[in-house]
Amino acid sequence: MDRRSIILGAGVAASLLALLPKAARATPQAAADLLGKLVKGTPQPGRIRLLAPDIADNGAAVPLTVAVESPMTDADHVTAIHVVADGNPSPGVISVRLGPHNGKAEVSLRIRLAASEKVIAVAEMKDGSLWIASRDVAVTVGGCGAN
Repeated sequence: MDRRSIILGAGVAASLLALLPKAARATPQAAADLLGKLVKGTPQPGRIRLLAPDIADNGAAVPLTVAVESPMTDADHVTAIHVVADGNPSPGVISVRLGPHNGKAEVSLRIRLAASEKVIAVAEMKDGSLWIASRDVAVTVGGCGAN
């Protein structure tokens, strides 16, 4: 093989790679559709805090805490917390069921983010009310689906 054949082959390979579709990513509409399946009703802002960094140095392990103001009594408690990300290959991140026995309506975890995207958390209360918070997280180095 001569140098000209190698260069031509590399050019053809690069052209073919450019034509391949990028990994599918969720959209804001896909995230909203998933939340619509998980909860019935329209969430309102308040009672829920979503703590995440403004800039994540590594999309593979982004710290996230969701806390909901609730007395966590039998009569008044959080029944579920749902988290979605609108740019991951699949928008669903986590759904957690809670009850008064939890004592505190707070979950902390590390999530993978494919790219800079919006993270949305919704809390369901025993009385049927829904609360929402969101946060834009900028990712500087790979996460799920990123190179």
